[in-house]
Amino acid sequence: MAYDLTPSLDELKSIIRKAGLRSTSPRIAVLRRLSAASTPISHGELVEVLASDGMDRTTIYRNLVDLTEVGLVSRTDLGDHVWRFELKRSKGNGDDSRHPHFTCSDCGAVSCLPEVTLKVKQGKGVPRALTLQQVEIQLRGQCDACAA
Repeated sequence: MAYDLTPSLDELKSIIRKAGLRSTSPRIAVLRRLSAASTPISHGELVEVLASDGMDRTTIYRNLVDLTEVGLVSRTDLGDHVWRFELKRSKGNGDDSRHPHFTCSDCGAVSCLPEVTLKVKQGKGVPRALTLQQVEIQLRGQCDACAA
């Protein structure tokens, strides 16, 4: 199922219900914020945005976990031990929209990178499991703003 970048309230409710969850106000708010984001968002960042709506940290976290468990949201650690969440955006071909991320080693900014295909050939020192499984690619370095 492909999702528009700015789904309506009815579309958000439908997405949540189709995933087998109750369509609650906090769940809709979390999903709406994730659908508007262009990069993965941490729990803390969501709390900052949604606290003004009267939502507490625990409610937001529980909803992130629920949305992740039903496959609407992906959870990624970009190497800094902070879980970040993003809406899975299917391309309609069964792809779950995994893609690499770039994290600035100076300012911590996170960017989604275009799809990259990486094929690991079996060889000395390469774990067999690596060639048989899907792996996540995470890149770190200086962003353009910090490098200038």
